[in-house]
Amino acid sequence: MVATVTSHTDTRNRAYAGEGFDGVVRVAVGGYYGTGVLLYDGHAVLTAAHLFTHGSTAASVTFETTVGSQTATASRVALQPTYDATQGNNDLAIVWLSSSAPVTAERYSLYRGSDEIGQSLTMVGYGLPGMGATGELTNYSGGPLRLKASNQFDADAGTLKSGLGSAMSWTPMPGTQLIADFDNGTTHQDALGRLIIRPGTGLGQDEGLITPGDSGGPAFISGQVAGIASYTASLVSGGVHPDIDSVSNSSFGEVAAWQRVSYYQQWIDQSLRAQYTNAPTQPAQVQKAATEGNSGTSYAYFLLQFTGVRSDPNQLLSVDYRTRDGSATAGEDYLAASGTLVLYPNENQAAIAVEIVGDYQAEPNETFYLDVTHPVGGSFGDGVVMLTAVRTIVNDDGAWL
Repeated sequence: MVATVTSHTDTRNRAYAGEGFDGVVRVAVGGYYGTGVLLYDGHAVLTAAHLFTHGSTAASVTFETTVGSQTATASRVALQPTYDATQGNNDLAIVWLSSSAPVTAERYSLYRGSDEIGQSLTMVGYGLPGMGATGELTNYSGGPLRLKASNQFDADAGTLKSGLGSAMSWTPMPGTQLIADFDNGTTHQDALGRLIIRPGTGLGQDEGLITPGDSGGPAFISGQVAGIASYTASLVSGGVHPDIDSVSNSSFGEVAAWQRVSYYQQWIDQSLRAQYTNAPTQPAQVQKAATEGNSGTSYAYFLLQFTGVRSDPNQLLSVDYRTRDGSATAGEDYLAASGTLVLYPNENQAAIAVEIVGDYQAEPNETFYLDVTHPVGGSFGDGVVMLTAVRTIVNDDGAWL
């Protein structure tokens, strides 16, 4: 990724290792490839379902981090159950890794708000490089590049369909896809301004659009995954054709769509929880000590239970959580975790998984904390604003002297 205003050789367009994007990965499936993003559990990658429509689920995932390139195979792939290739709907897949992701790769939480439209986004991926004035470089023969660019979510794809009618040959489900256009600062290439009266002339030299190979790549809002890249289009309506070269090639005047992660958060969250190994389902099963292991990461679990009664059976309940050092140090002994845990309808409990870092170093047993705050839909009790739990990381590498 991506087609940008300036050349891919411009350093502002590169997502170098160590800059916060090392959890954006290259996903290879058969003879095809796309992009994906490592989720908050450290074992699953969110990407696009259409990468798997050629019949193979034998995927591999390549990380580029500060310690170099590492490739992991997939142990399991799940497509969103209602994926519709014809209409571009529900175009999501989760790839579980055969081993934990590199400790040096960022894990990302989900953007859960419903206010994405109008917000700036950062897109990152491994698609063909290109420039807005000329489109993607179909003859590019260099190695894979992880590029980045910015844009703004301009509208819901259902709004675009309502405005264009039959001029748009597919029908997005309302509320499930976010769209942006590739602006060059002029009103002539302002696709959504001209097509559905959503004017905006772009972000200048930071602007970009997805290209082939970016499928499944993330669009971040404030560091959280808000969208998953799905497709691009060059649209014509009533003689209005904003595309600068009238060719579908990710050039100025085209639009792109991302699957809206906030809409799919329940499927994503519950799919990940279902794959947790030996997660507790009742308080008696909670283990307050976790053995560190020798390599990779393993899980220490915390269990959140709601013991009240929902006023509305469809009500969502949530809390925010964040780890905190005790004698254990984040990044060395465990991986810092923070986010929002949501309990969905018919769900009154869920586990929070924190990754413990394995090594061969003899050291004392160490502790860390999980703070839980901001309950929505319930409370911790009168006057209680925070709950805290502690876990002990048990040394398994001999005596510490």
